[in-house]
Amino acid sequence: MEKIAVIGGGSWATALVKILSENKSQVHWWMRNRDDVQHLIQYKHNPRYLSGVGFDLNYVKPTNDIEAAVAVADWVILAVPAAFVQQVISLLPDNSFKGKVLVSAIKGMIPGENILISDYLERHCIVPNTHQLIIAGPCHAEEVALEKQSYLTIGSHDLETAERFCELLRNRYVKANPLDDLDGIEYSAVIKNIIALACGIAHGLNYGDNFQSVLVSNAMLEIERFLHRIMPMHRSLSGSAYLGDLLVTAYSQFSRNRTFGNMIGRGYSAKSAQMEMNMVAEGYYAVQSIYELNKTFQLDMPITTAVYNILYERISPAVEFEILKNKLK
Repeated sequence: MEKIAVIGGGSWATALVKILSENKSQVHWWMRNRDDVQHLIQYKHNPRYLSGVGFDLNYVKPTNDIEAAVAVADWVILAVPAAFVQQVISLLPDNSFKGKVLVSAIKGMIPGENILISDYLERHCIVPNTHQLIIAGPCHAEEVALEKQSYLTIGSHDLETAERFCELLRNRYVKANPLDDLDGIEYSAVIKNIIALACGIAHGLNYGDNFQSVLVSNAMLEIERFLHRIMPMHRSLSGSAYLGDLLVTAYSQFSRNRTFGNMIGRGYSAKSAQMEMNMVAEGYYAVQSIYELNKTFQLDMPITTAVYNILYERISPAVEFEILKNKLK
């Protein structure tokens, strides 16, 4: 029986615990909130997210002890918002990840440092990138809960390790495939959340489907320019881990980034939208990181710039999109 630590109590962590435990892996599931752990032990479901999913406690071991959860695991899945990664890892002793494979289920960057999660783990936790994986979509936690057909891509520099993890995920409603592009997938996942924000803003401003299709098409060019400059290699961006993940995040009713953007387009402030959603929209933090990085590269990224100006320079969404629409082709 594979032993896996899942760090985080949100919807994506909950969906991954469902998949892994139903495949008979032993999952040591760490949540910060003590009451949530006790609720899970007593009632066998997460009280906050995907509460309709029941868990078999023969395979799921809820805990507030992150050190114990990580210590017994061969695989450690990080499924907390990027803004909280440093805080969570600070709870662990040095060398806690030695000899383990770290799997990032995070679609964001370390705020302030403007680096990928994989880079942070390599620099600060001494985890070589050959011992790291990233989970990419297209896949929403809510559809996993409903057992809708879903697809996952596992990015890695080590395809053998990625394939081993894929085997832990595959079941009748989840297909998983390895791909040797850890960094490209990770950057693409970050930027697609920014694009989803833009799509939500457009919807909130009553732009139609015609505009959104052009927005997404131009977004793919934006992602391509960025990846070619920062991480050049031969890759097909029409693949599921790139275009597929972008499409589901840009269009789905379950996309929290699109929902957040929609609220901004309708006149909410960023703070009020965050409070009402009570969930983290990774694109809010990611757009600042990508915008800061692009000061060095000076790439043509009009969608990223527009979202940054709206969220951080507090320019009116209507005004900014009037400017943006003339830059799209």
